[in-house]
Amino acid sequence: MRVILWVLASMGFMYAVLGLKNSIDQEEVKIQNTIDSLQNVIDSLQLQIDTIQYESIDTTVIHWPWGREEFYYFKYKNNNDGDLLSALIFVESSDNDSAYRACEDAVGCLQIRKTMVDDINRILKRRGISKRYTYIDRWSRDRSIEMFNIYKNYYGLETPEEIARCWNGGPRGINNPSTVGYWEKVKDKINS
Repeated sequence: MRVILWVLASMGFMYAVLGLKNSIDQEEVKIQNTIDSLQNVIDSLQLQIDTIQYESIDTTVIHWPWGREEFYYFKYKNNNDGDLLSALIFVESSDNDSAYRACEDAVGCLQIRKTMVDDINRILKRRGISKRYTYIDRWSRDRSIEMFNIYKNYYGLETPEEIARCWNGGPRGINNPSTVGYWEKVKDKINS
């Protein structure tokens, strides 16, 4: 009889421990779900903040081997370049940093392909700059904008039409008639 009571007591104790563990696990899942949902709220708020028009200056310093330094200042938002950049981001990804077009492997807010990252790294290497971008950097809005500015400045693109059409069609995109429709979409977004 004692053995049966002891077995029943042991089983009751084990069920109580397992029930407590299960309840703790469920509480941890609830906490994790709350954290995840709060993270989604924070991410969406960050996206809202990113899309608000603000003024920012990005500085790139080039240190040449012979001692000369060049400073490049990229000012965007609240100016024509900012309007153009915002329009490009909208046309490319509907302002979505997580946009992905599988058939082209185009990634991020500016829908950057791997060949663009390779071109940017080639430009940086030619200029003696040690910084390099990875394919993962295409998912970052800031790094995508940095690559956009390097591309735009290297190819000497100045007018909004020239910038947009060459972003869409490559360095000679301004001469490609198929980029006209893309420019019209960007221009409509700038003027809206």
